[in-house]
Amino acid sequence: MVRRCMRETQTFGVVLIREGSEVGPAETFDVGTLAKIVDFHQLSDGLLGLSCVGQQRFRIRSRRRQADGLNLADVDCLTTEPTVPVPARHARLPELLKNVLPQLGEVYEGFEMRLDDAAWVGHRLAEISADSADRQTGLPGNRRSDSKARRFESLGIGESPGIGNPRGAGDP
Repeated sequence: MVRRCMRETQTFGVVLIREGSEVGPAETFDVGTLAKIVDFHQLSDGLLGLSCVGQQRFRIRSRRRQADGLNLADVDCLTTEPTVPVPARHARLPELLKNVLPQLGEVYEGFEMRLDDAAWVGHRLAEISADSADRQTGLPGNRRSDSKARRFESLGIGESPGIGNPRGAGDP
């Protein structure tokens, strides 16, 4: 798949696994993202490391698995979410991302930050969330951007006095 995507400049689909594992049969959510490989490098263990950028959300219509284990699907592309301003009560979340994303390395270099877009902010928070259980509780396919921001705020991310200062407000 990687070889074909790179040779033919094709995208591939990324969907979150609902149940199962990355190797073997798995049940996935129905909404995913078409992604494009933008860079690659060989890792120290000999595996190929990929840098990819999501381009378009989709909904799976039908799926099938090839004999070699590659999962394929027929999909319908979803319309781009309209820009919804970040509610004032979540104003700390874009500030958090503004400070944190540049620290996360090359994946976010040259990344257009749409800090005024609640959906974009919610999606970036989901990406960087360390707890996969939180990523799997209603975020995929959830078009209510404000509910995403509320979810992270309920985890203490939006109310922390140290937002914008990783060590906490007033720490030396």
